[in-house]
Amino acid sequence: MRITDIRIRKVAKEGKMKAVASITIDEEFVVHDIKVIEGEKGMFIAMPSRKASDGEYRDIAHPINSLTRETIQTMILKRYEEAVAGTAEKQ
Repeated sequence: MRITDIRIRKVAKEGKMKAVASITIDEEFVVHDIKVIEGEKGMFIAMPSRKASDGEYRDIAHPINSLTRETIQTMILKRYEEAVAGTAEKQ
């Protein structure tokens, strides 16, 4: 699996959510609405989720293993930092 594109949309309002990302995998599959969040221990991503009937949020799409999650998170956070610095490529 290769992440072939990452798009970042910065969030203008104040709060913990700093941006929303979309990733393209192998130029064939897109995952939208990955949230970039500033937590107490630093920046992290939250995969797209929806509220279930019991009030809990459940991921709609997510990596199966921790290595894949870490790879995706590292790439998104790097692109987010570039966007904040104004150095991200225009896609």
